[in-house]
Amino acid sequence: MRALVLNCTLKASPERSNTEQLAGIVADGLQREKVEVEWLRLVDLAISPGVTSDEGSGDEWPSVHEKLLRSEILVVATPTWLGRPSSVAQRMLERMDAMISETDDGRPVAYNRVAGVVVTGNEDGAHHVISEIGGALGDIGYTIPGQAWTYWNRGPGPGPSYSETAEGHDWSARTGLAMAANLAAVARALEAHPIPKNG
Repeated sequence: MRALVLNCTLKASPERSNTEQLAGIVADGLQREKVEVEWLRLVDLAISPGVTSDEGSGDEWPSVHEKLLRSEILVVATPTWLGRPSSVAQRMLERMDAMISETDDGRPVAYNRVAGVVVTGNEDGAHHVISEIGGALGDIGYTIPGQAWTYWNRGPGPGPSYSETAEGHDWSARTGLAMAANLAAVARALEAHPIPKNG
């Protein structure tokens, strides 16, 4: 079983990503569940704006799309900016919109795949970001298990980022490991009992 972690940080490699650090706990949990994990930092790729799976010359989204189709589990990891997902996450969702009309054996290609969300930020808004991304992924066809998310934030007002303090890390880690276990369990359930074709 394979998982793909899409890190939607605004920081290009090799700059340290707080979001990647928290998502790493989820990835570790998935590996404990015998899931193979692959990472992509989307800001490092030339992803064209659009709502198709291939926007032509220079667009690197098609390789991401192929990895999505090879993965039973998707983890979207994003920072919070102004109480919302990053612009990279928004572009990701816009490109994934094409998957709604793509089919595999008569079903949308995202059916029988599961997804979860990781959020970091030194401001409030994590639950809003989780609901925005989780809702969009559900529209696309992913199954979102119960408690398929974890987050860390500093709370109201300015403050340190995830990597600059240990505050709240224990809770975020426990929640991240539970997220990983739930994603793996539901992915295996769908593998054994897939959603049937519609009509």
